[in-house]
Amino acid sequence: MALLELKNVSKSYGSGSSKAEVLSDINLSVNEGEFVAIVGFSGSGKTTLINMINGLQFPDKGEVLLHGKPITGPGEDRGVIFQNYSLLPWLTVYKNIQLAVDKVFPSMPAKEKDLHIRKYVEMVSLTPALDKLPSELSGGMRQRVSVARALSMNPEVLLMDEPLSALDALTRGTLQEEIVKIWSRDKKTAILITNDVDEGILMADRIIPLTPGPKATLGKEFKVDFARPRIVTEINQDPAYKRLRNDILEYLMEIGATRKQVTGQKYILPDLKPTMPGGGILSLFSGKKKKKKTLEIV
Repeated sequence: MALLELKNVSKSYGSGSSKAEVLSDINLSVNEGEFVAIVGFSGSGKTTLINMINGLQFPDKGEVLLHGKPITGPGEDRGVIFQNYSLLPWLTVYKNIQLAVDKVFPSMPAKEKDLHIRKYVEMVSLTPALDKLPSELSGGMRQRVSVARALSMNPEVLLMDEPLSALDALTRGTLQEEIVKIWSRDKKTAILITNDVDEGILMADRIIPLTPGPKATLGKEFKVDFARPRIVTEINQDPAYKRLRNDILEYLMEIGATRKQVTGQKYILPDLKPTMPGGGILSLFSGKKKKKKTLEIV
């Protein structure tokens, strides 16, 4: 039995003529210890999807199951790393994490609790900032606190809602590696919501695109079979990586173009970055005739 399942899940907002159907017929099965990335278009409902897994929202149809039982609300078995850090500004790094640990492990002896907190602070390399307030930290450091807080709860499932999208490229790359390194120690079941195809390839076992809304649903699945650890400078030179990356991007372009024909809306593709320095154009190839398509990198 899968650890986490979404069965025929649909979600809408509003009612009557103003009703907006965001997600439709979502089916997903995630095994214990698996790292799955959901990648999709802006406004396609990625956050709504993660909120239903977290228990902050509920489907109109279908069910979200953990260990075969319906999720009825937030729980300590699911840790969340948010995009906006969600730290209490008047508490130090130590106390922000302590707040979560106190909630999950209320009977843990004080000395053991202190060691537990410090363990996760050290895990994200923030021991020198232990007594600093969030206002004294950089964006990357705040996100590290968020990661440490989620992991300190020892959740069965780690949920990440575009946790690195607001960071600069250098910090983002560093934290990608750190999250994967931490995940590999305990092999928590992990679901990453991202708009960055490269991030999904670097971190996940499977990448599943979410089609454009309205009525967004999960599309074709892509398996990521590269051995871990995945070093960016090495994987960028691997022809298999380039093929997988282009396959995913090409698929996203195709479903975006198809939906645009139906709705007349323009969809923003997930983040695209040139794989080689010095280029502003990404070349994609499709079909047996290798017809060349170009997409400007913005």
